[in-house]
Amino acid sequence: MGKGSSRLVLGTTSAVLLLVVFLLYAAYFTSDVTPFDSWRFHLSNWNGNLGRRKVNKGVEVVEPLEFMLRRLVRGEDRVQLETTGFSCHTDVHSEPYARKEDETAMKKVTPMQIITRNASSPSYCHFNHDVPAVVFSSDHKTRWVKKYNQILTHLSNFEVINPAKDGSVHCFPGAVIGLKYHDNLALYPTEIPGGYSMFDFKHFLRETYNLKIKNVSEIIKPKLILISRPKTRSFMNEDEIVDMMEELGFQVDVATPNRMSNLEKFAEELNSCSVMVGAHGAGLTNAVFLPVGAVMVQVVPLGLNWASTNYFGGPASEMGLHYVEYKIEPEESSLFKEYGPNHPVIVDPYSIFLKGYNVARATYVDGQNMKINLVRFRESLQKAMKFLGH
Repeated sequence: MGKGSSRLVLGTTSAVLLLVVFLLYAAYFTSDVTPFDSWRFHLSNWNGNLGRRKVNKGVEVVEPLEFMLRRLVRGEDRVQLETTGFSCHTDVHSEPYARKEDETAMKKVTPMQIITRNASSPSYCHFNHDVPAVVFSSDHKTRWVKKYNQILTHLSNFEVINPAKDGSVHCFPGAVIGLKYHDNLALYPTEIPGGYSMFDFKHFLRETYNLKIKNVSEIIKPKLILISRPKTRSFMNEDEIVDMMEELGFQVDVATPNRMSNLEKFAEELNSCSVMVGAHGAGLTNAVFLPVGAVMVQVVPLGLNWASTNYFGGPASEMGLHYVEYKIEPEESSLFKEYGPNHPVIVDPYSIFLKGYNVARATYVDGQNMKINLVRFRESLQKAMKFLGH
């Protein structure tokens, strides 16, 4: 982060770095509107000045850029910002990816060079900007920007910049380099200036995609969406499961991966549902589009108890959802027939995880499908129906 007459210079050489240029939202939190509303309002009214204008007893006061940036850092980072005007080491290569503990993802993140210069220094800039930047990487998946473009453009009135396309150098008066990862589908309000939560994030998504239903009570007939997986952790008796769901009184919609690719339409579909059912996997992240009071039913494959509970079970309540967990019995997994009832894969999954993540993933994440016990699963769906008051 820069201050004073310094400029922040960002450069990169390959096509994976993405820059999202917008005002630093934490500087604008107010008590009478949601954080994201406040952020967007000030973005729309940004006038190019390196400060925030506010009225104090009828007198307009300009908060300097360094004050706004100071609110985003704590501890040694704040001391460094106040002393040097920069809250990280200068003239270094940075990999602005939030999950730095993910070694596989980090290998795909292109480093970017961050340098500072004073007004008297030679200019390296191909492009000069008069607003601060937020810099982050989406690893190697440039399609990520296209899929989530509506969210990115709703965050800011400024364009998304990818200097890696042409090797250009962009200069900013200040920046936040990298995002902070809190947890899966979770935000820790005490660690965020303004203290916003997953409720605020869901509100932001509802406005972004113009979702109409806020609370599940607005849905008259209970509607259930089943996340269908064609390759791994798939339901081998999916047709029978759907028949049972309809017998219980649900209007059932089966969502296949090709439908999820159009996020705008899929978000609207999910927002009209009372219940979402799916096996443990990334498809369950779509719960962020469910209305408040809806139910997430997670089918837990063999060996994935911890991941299922921590990645989706815990976050569900923070999003205002009810949560039902159906843990399959070994006999419901395709691994039971493949390995037999006494193999460590069946009776001691922990021993498989001790062999390393890649071994465990190949076995439990990528290597099993499920034939659900309809009698047992019926009880879980009835519990979901009770949450809805039916």
